[in-house]
Amino acid sequence: MQTIFRRFENSIDPYGPYDENDVPPARLWPFLQSFLKPFRWVLVACVALTALVGIGEILLIYLAGQIVDFLSGAEPDAFFATYWIPVLAIAVGLVLAWPVVVLLHALFMNQTVFPNLGTLIRWRSHRHVIRQSVGWFENDFAGRITNRIMQTAPAAGEAVYQVLDAGTYALTYVIAASFLLIDADGWLVLPLLAWATFYILLMIMFIPRIGRASRAFSDARSAITGRIVDSYTNIESVKLFAHSGIEEEYAREVIENSRKAFQRQMRLITLTQTMLNALNMFLIVSVVGLTIYLWSIGNATVGAVAASAALTLRLHNMTGWIMWAMSSLFENLGVVSEGMMTIAQPIDLTDSEDAAELDLVGGEVHFENVVHHYGKLYGGLSGITLAVRAGEKVGIVGRSGAGKSTLVKLLLRFYDTESGVISIDGQDISQLSQTSLRSRIGMITQDNSLLHRSVRDNIAYGRPDATDAEIREAARKAEADRFIDGLRDMEGRTGYDAFVGERGVKLSGGQRQRIALARVILKNAPILVLDEATSALDSEIEASIQETLYGIMEGKTVIAIAHRLSTIARMDRIVVLDRQKIAEAGTHDELLAKGRIYARFWKSQSGGFLGIDSVSKKRKRPVGADT
Repeated sequence: MQTIFRRFENSIDPYGPYDENDVPPARLWPFLQSFLKPFRWVLVACVALTALVGIGEILLIYLAGQIVDFLSGAEPDAFFATYWIPVLAIAVGLVLAWPVVVLLHALFMNQTVFPNLGTLIRWRSHRHVIRQSVGWFENDFAGRITNRIMQTAPAAGEAVYQVLDAGTYALTYVIAASFLLIDADGWLVLPLLAWATFYILLMIMFIPRIGRASRAFSDARSAITGRIVDSYTNIESVKLFAHSGIEEEYAREVIENSRKAFQRQMRLITLTQTMLNALNMFLIVSVVGLTIYLWSIGNATVGAVAASAALTLRLHNMTGWIMWAMSSLFENLGVVSEGMMTIAQPIDLTDSEDAAELDLVGGEVHFENVVHHYGKLYGGLSGITLAVRAGEKVGIVGRSGAGKSTLVKLLLRFYDTESGVISIDGQDISQLSQTSLRSRIGMITQDNSLLHRSVRDNIAYGRPDATDAEIREAARKAEADRFIDGLRDMEGRTGYDAFVGERGVKLSGGQRQRIALARVILKNAPILVLDEATSALDSEIEASIQETLYGIMEGKTVIAIAHRLSTIARMDRIVVLDRQKIAEAGTHDELLAKGRIYARFWKSQSGGFLGIDSVSKKRKRPVGADT
């Protein structure tokens, strides 16, 4: 049996090749169809088997009526002698053929469709979303993106199930039931048709309303989750300001909204159940009553009476399930539509069709009249032209909003420039593959978040094929080995095997920064970008790290952003940005001598960095502080 399971489970490969589309379908059916293509032959088989199951159930009722007729037309002691052939045929069919149909139906649905469809949707959706630009992610919440990917898969699976199982089964059942009643007497189909008409009208009337009420209740529940998570995430602030009462009321408001939304949904359900029950009673009374009347005048058999009673009772039990299945279908399609708002968004930053690999020779970086305002009329950069020679170390300083971070984000092609060209060794980066570009640039930011994986995995992220010895050496150079050996997580893992928590929350800011530094040291990229790389470190560790940084800068092109001017005072050149333009440039001493913006920045600081006297003999060594 395990072999049979595996054959059906492996008949569809959810990770198989497919036509990747940077602009996914924006309409519901084409969107679903793009995921269902590998399942086309399976879905046809499922529809056929579901129809067979529906026909089989009607056939069971028909055969039950036939047996009743056999019993009423034969003496007990002569029953088997007279009817042993049809009775044996019915028994063989029920014992051998029927279980095979049910088994095949279950294997296709439970082993082939459900596990693989959900996996395929999640896999392809994740592959699409992770290709989006950094700017795209900055415009949404990671939690909402994740929830939509996770919820779309089961919702699509449920929708397919409801169409295949409930929809196909119900349609087949009603059609087969009509033939059964017509076989008994043509008049019997009239109550069934009247019932089916009113049942469809009932669904048209109530299913959309129940669907809207259900979505409202779902939104209300999401609001509860959002507010409670907000309180729990910021529990230190809640406790610090003694605002537990405020948070209770904040949550109570949405909890009460959820209760009212649920009440509205339940009112519709109660009303629907009542009307549906009345409609079903009409069906039972009319069909069974008419059959009994036909029997009384000799136009129907006792078996027909038994079959009509069984049929209508089965329809009575089935109608509620079909109603809620259709309601759930609309609800799940709504979830899929909501997921499309994230998953079906076009990739906003793509490689060109003929994108080349970066052929890095020396690492010269050139910004030519670069303009970028994030689609606004302010902020970003306004016509920056800057050449960084191969192997040159350039510091970037400026007030907040001057465009420092925009400069490096554009270099990494997290965004495309609105105008102007950025090139490396004469190659326009917009014409290069993003992977080859970023693989040759190492960057450390002010707030480096780590992956919730082991310390070893986080450092090896810089170069996944690195040996354990190389990983440990990078940690030593980053002064991270001092604390790594003493780490221990909740699972008992220690040292380099210890997990660091979500975004590295189990480590201090300085520890996270040193792990990030080790990662970049291991990457050993020819172009190095530092964005407040040592801001989270204490002065003593920073002094040691600075020497390490200057060591790994040798032979590399370096662009370093800093507020603490002492960290870039030894750079070959310092560029001052002001109002999104280059205001001045030169060495540390040259800029001090000019007495302009940089000099005012330096003067406003109460200090720089230990050993600053070695940089400038003209000034008294200050003690570090930020601008």
